[in-house]
Amino acid sequence: MRTQNIYLEHANITVNDLQEAVKFFQTAFPHFKIRGGGNDMREWIHLGDDDTYLAINQAKQSDLKADKNYDKIGINHIGFVVQNVEEIASNLLSNGYKRDYPKEVEQFRIRDYFADADGNQYEFVQYLSDKPEEKNSYNS
Repeated sequence: MRTQNIYLEHANITVNDLQEAVKFFQTAFPHFKIRGGGNDMREWIHLGDDDTYLAINQAKQSDLKADKNYDKIGINHIGFVVQNVEEIASNLLSNGYKRDYPKEVEQFRIRDYFADADGNQYEFVQYLSDKPEEKNSYNS
């Protein structure tokens, strides 16, 4: 069986404050740039790099908060593989963002979780091994 080269190109999210969302993601990923945007049905942008981006929509009703609960249907968080989780955490913490879950340091990976202003949770994971059997180990 042939293995395909699959990666997540983008995630599409709706936020209460488009500029605050841009600030959050550019704090985590300073190299992310606005690739495009529009205002046809609603204000939106694509923020990312040449390969990956976030499609971010401005909510029309801006008083809603995300209801994150792993017992309910829906996306619980979006995970990003990063080169240096400590640098991202430091950038986010120094800009007033808070951890949404305790940082997890495991044998072959470090994971840190932060929420944006709307309560959407994002996982940043740094792998400490290139070996698939170690990266994908479920034994801490």
